[in-house]
Amino acid sequence: MKAINIREFGAADVLELAEAANPEVRPTDLLVRVYAAGVNRADLTHRTGGYGHPNFGDSLIIGLEIAGEVIEAGSEVSGFEVGDRVMGVVGGGAYAELARIDYRMAMHIPAQLDYVHAAAIPEVFVTAHEAMMHLARLKASDSVLIHAAAGGVGSAAVQLAYATGATVYATTEGSKLSRVEHLGADVAIDYKTQDFAEVIADKTNGRGVDVVIDFVGEPYFARNVASLAHGGRLIQVGILGGGGKVTIELEQILYRHLQIIGTVMKSRTQPEKHDMIRRFREHWLDRFDGAASLEPVVDSTFPLSRAADAHRRMESSANVGKIILTLQPEDLV
Repeated sequence: MKAINIREFGAADVLELAEAANPEVRPTDLLVRVYAAGVNRADLTHRTGGYGHPNFGDSLIIGLEIAGEVIEAGSEVSGFEVGDRVMGVVGGGAYAELARIDYRMAMHIPAQLDYVHAAAIPEVFVTAHEAMMHLARLKASDSVLIHAAAGGVGSAAVQLAYATGATVYATTEGSKLSRVEHLGADVAIDYKTQDFAEVIADKTNGRGVDVVIDFVGEPYFARNVASLAHGGRLIQVGILGGGGKVTIELEQILYRHLQIIGTVMKSRTQPEKHDMIRRFREHWLDRFDGAASLEPVVDSTFPLSRAADAHRRMESSANVGKIILTLQPEDLV
C-alpha cells in the first residue's frame, strides 16, 4: 500500500509518499480502506520527534484519525461488517491507504456525511466532549471559556457548549472572530488585542466562568485561574504555549473550591479510550444529521501526496477547523 513515511524527524518536508506493508488484522480489528485522514497537532509532535521514537503506539506510520470503508473484520469484532462506512481514532497508521482500527474505537459514519467531513469528527469532538462534558460536567446554566476556539478541538467544543445551552466565551485571533461566533460563541475575544481575563471579569461582573477549556498552558494558567468562578473547573487539554512550571496559591484552590484537571487521549489506557468513544457516540453522534446544530468544520483538504503542505498549513495557525488528507487514487501519486 501507499503510505507516508518519515525518513527522519524534522520539518514538514521529511514526509514522503512511499510503499509500506499492509497492516496485520488482529481479532478485534477492522481493516479499513482509508479515504480521508485528519491532521492533528499530535502528528506535528510525532514528525518532529517529540515522542522520542518513530513508533506512535500501534504503527510506524503517522496519523490518528480515519474515515473509510471496512474491507475485513477480525474474528472478535461485533457491530461492524465488511462494506460499512466508518470513522474513528487509531493508534497510528492513518496516513495510509489501509489502516487497522480497534472496532471499539470506530463509529458508523452518519448517512449524510462524506468521508472528508467524517474524518473531521473523531479526534476533536471526542476530545471536546471528554474535556467539557464528562470531566468539567458542563450544563445549560453554566458559562465556559474556550481557548483556541478556531482550531479543531476548540471549534468542536464551541459547538458542543452551544448545543448544551451554556454561555460561551471564546478566544481566537481577530480574523477568525466571526467564524467562532457563527459556531455558537456568545462573546468572541481577540487574544492578540484583548486580555481575556479582563473581558471575562467585565462580562460576568466579576463572577467568572464555571469552566475553562485550555490548550495553551503556562502563559494562560494564572489568568485562567483568575477567570474561574467559585467551584470552577479548569480542564487542561494542551500546552501549545509551553508546559513549564506555574505558581498558584493553594488557598485559591481551597477556598474557592476550584478543580484543575488534565486530560490527553494518547496516554489513556485502551479501555479508557473505548469509554471515551462510547460516551461521545451515545451523546452526540445522532446530532450530525444535517438538521441539528453540529457540523464538522473542514478548513482545507490536501491529497496524501501533499501531506507536507497540510502540516505547513497547520503550523501556520491559519486554519479554522480541521485539515484533511484525501486518499482517492489520484491522491496517491
